[in-house]
Amino acid sequence: MNKSQLIRTLAERRSISLEEASTIVNTFFDSIKETLLQDKRVEIRGFGSFKMKHYEGYQGRNPSTGEVVQVQPKRLPFFRVGKDLKEYLNE
Repeated sequence: MNKSQLIRTLAERRSISLEEASTIVNTFFDSIKETLLQDKRVEIRGFGSFKMKHYEGYQGRNPSTGEVVQVQPKRLPFFRVGKDLKEYLNE
């Protein structure tokens, strides 16, 4: 399922317009992104949680040339599945 399908499903199930459903879905995702940018954790009980992981920079190699390159530190979102979702998927 992609974002537009999610919007369409929400609109159909709740009998609301596509514009309203789009606003709801976009607000939901924007809220998660903004919270992660603040280095805070997002927990959706029964589904899972999101948090930022911080990775230090390191020296790597370009695989095609063998040249040593400096890899910059980075932050990546990490999702951990919740217990209820895990159990639901493994019934």
